[in-house]
Amino acid sequence: MNTSVHESKQQKHAVHIKIDEVQYVLPSNEATGAELRALVPVPGDRDLWLDVHGPKDDILIRPESNYDVKSGSDFYTAPSTINPGGM
Repeated sequence: MNTSVHESKQQKHAVHIKIDEVQYVLPSNEATGAELRALVPVPGDRDLWLDVHGPKDDILIRPESNYDVKSGSDFYTAPSTINPGGM
């Protein structure tokens, strides 16, 4: 039982993140992609990405997925469709 109490307390801690260099505070470490997108809000023609430092690829945040968000995480938005050479 102590484990579930510890987990419950851990989930209630405020989580500090950045999206496009702007600081946001989540009430919990669990969030859906839709909840994260709503913080900004992210327009429908842009994607939200988690910046992964190092050699790994950044992670596309999907609205329908659940995420375990860590304090200090950096997110950014980018166009959903990039048309090199297009006008």
